[in-house]
Amino acid sequence: METTNKLKDINEVLEFLYKEFPNCFKAKDGIKPLKVGIFKDIAERIESSEQVSKTQVRQALRKYTSNWRYLESVTQNEFRIDLDGNNAEKIEAEHIEHAQKALEESRAKRAAKKPAPRGKRPFNKRDGEGAETKPYKKRPFDRNRSDDKRAKVNTKQEQQAPVKRSGKVEPLPASEVKVNAKVKVKLGQALVNATITEVNKDEVHVELVTGMQVKTKADSLYFI
Repeated sequence: METTNKLKDINEVLEFLYKEFPNCFKAKDGIKPLKVGIFKDIAERIESSEQVSKTQVRQALRKYTSNWRYLESVTQNEFRIDLDGNNAEKIEAEHIEHAQKALEESRAKRAAKKPAPRGKRPFNKRDGEGAETKPYKKRPFDRNRSDDKRAKVNTKQEQQAPVKRSGKVEPLPASEVKVNAKVKVKLGQALVNATITEVNKDEVHVELVTGMQVKTKADSLYFI
């Protein structure tokens, strides 16, 4: 590989991966799930390159595997692929389930960011103007209305109350924080299955079931 100036932008690092491993990484069409542990394979292949660092590769992989096209590919393919585009391990059901959930969350966030349709103004309480204004109809007095309302609120709260799960999740002891160990990592309020790829003092790098690379702390790891 030719020695050039080091890349700085993550998009440039992705372009580097597209060029170096065209049978594996795709910009849009033909995206397929990546082999578990592919970061190590990339690190070995680009060891002599001065263009990118391991940190940059992790960041690029994180962006690549969080893209909705990639998540969609996890739900539509049977096998993962290696750097040469060959079939690797079969995609497990839990990986598909996790990708579907992440895909739904991604689409929901994108939909929430969409602007309101043109030609409609938001309802203005002060002047009563807006696209959805309707004539006010006075509701007949009902002395039992407050009781009914409280009953509906209580019922709704009962329906929304989280279901208590039995069982205790045990933290992973320091002696078990090892490369290739199968663990659960805490992301927000969720525990996601992952594999430890690197341990650097208190910092631990893990690979999620979707292929995403994540840096976390040892105290965020739990037994599967």
